[in-house]
Amino acid sequence: MRRAEDGRALIAQIAALSWPTIVEQALQTVVQFADSAMVGRIGAQASASVGMTASVTWLVNSPLWAMGVGFTAVIARADGAGDERTVRRAGTQALLLALALGAALGAVTLAVSPALPVWLGAQEELRASASAYFAIVCLPMVFRAMLILFGSVLRALHDTKTPMLVNTLVNAINIALNLLLIFGSRRVALGPLAFTLPGAGLGVTGAAIATAIAYAVGGLLMLAALLANARATPRGVPFRLDRAIMGRCVRVGMPVALSRVGSCLGQVVFSSQVTRLGTTALAAHSLAITAEQAFYIPGYGMQAAASTLCGNALGARDERLLTDTARTITLLCAALMALTGGVLYLIPAQMMALFTADAAVIAAGVKALRIVALSEPFFGASIILEGVFDGMGDTRTPLAISIACMWGVRILMTFVCVNVLGLGLTAVWCCMVADNVTRCLLLAARFARGRWKKDVGLLPGGAAD
Repeated sequence: MRRAEDGRALIAQIAALSWPTIVEQALQTVVQFADSAMVGRIGAQASASVGMTASVTWLVNSPLWAMGVGFTAVIARADGAGDERTVRRAGTQALLLALALGAALGAVTLAVSPALPVWLGAQEELRASASAYFAIVCLPMVFRAMLILFGSVLRALHDTKTPMLVNTLVNAINIALNLLLIFGSRRVALGPLAFTLPGAGLGVTGAAIATAIAYAVGGLLMLAALLANARATPRGVPFRLDRAIMGRCVRVGMPVALSRVGSCLGQVVFSSQVTRLGTTALAAHSLAITAEQAFYIPGYGMQAAASTLCGNALGARDERLLTDTARTITLLCAALMALTGGVLYLIPAQMMALFTADAAVIAAGVKALRIVALSEPFFGASIILEGVFDGMGDTRTPLAISIACMWGVRILMTFVCVNVLGLGLTAVWCCMVADNVTRCLLLAARFARGRWKKDVGLLPGGAAD
């Protein structure tokens, strides 16, 4: 009876932490849908211009997300152990890192933006718009760093609602500005009411400007939220580098950074292979990836809860709670994503039609989405298991598995399919599925064997940190 009560309490805690992040992920997906749909109405070339730099944008964001994982692990573990001093000082270190890393990444992205489409093998007519889009969306990188890092700090302290509210406003700003900046002035009818909606008619550039402004507002709001949080506020804490705390965050975050950089570089290579298949295939690939995002929302929405709760359990030295939490949230997520994958399998044409009216693009995207729908439960489980290992600070395991699967499975198989066998987009997405399934099985095997318990210090002779 007590075990059943504990199980219900654990599920309730997972739900309480997860739902705001799931809503946040859902709202971000709505905005990406709106972005893609609005740009897609311009034409396949516009969709390709935006889509081709998406993998590079993930690459640019990867150090920020990685350091966010580092702060989540350190703060959650300190919180579980009752170490308020570390929690407070970590907030100041997050502010320092956001300013320094954001400025550095912003400078690098602006420097490479003119040559980036050429490196990706883009056709001549796509280069100018793709370059401008990438430069503009990466311009407010300091604010993007604040949005990501401070959100991680707050979530580690069980405040998932504030990041949700901030990102909701960011998304609303992005959509509103899209309407004003992408299209020209036009007549709009809402029932009996008709009016002229002003517009700048900037196309792809307008979408980039809208995104940049939204990021800037979001970063400032998240900074205000951090300053207002009594436990993590930098107010009253010396504004200087704390080598011990920053060192712990970097040690946890560095393998995540390497994993994300390796995976994102793989995505760049992967996208370059798709680019060789032509504009229609590239547009279908980009829009299908956007469409799929709605169906793995439960995974990334629950990942933060997995990291926080497992980090808390590790800080409290409660091995049973840690194991139960990891297993419960992994099974819950896999079950939810089996349902979302089933829905995706049934309505791929309707999803593609949200973003484009091009029949050839829709047909290619439908095949891709039906293929990936079958792997959603495996993808969900792998997302949660990565969050579990990240929350415990065992970030080397996801690093090794991620690099091996991205380059040894997805990239190698895609290269053979496209360049040796002459196959098309359907084969490319089969390679993606093989990557997802292999990644899930390797992470599950690592967790089941239990050797991680020594690595995170739960067994004698293990690491203390």
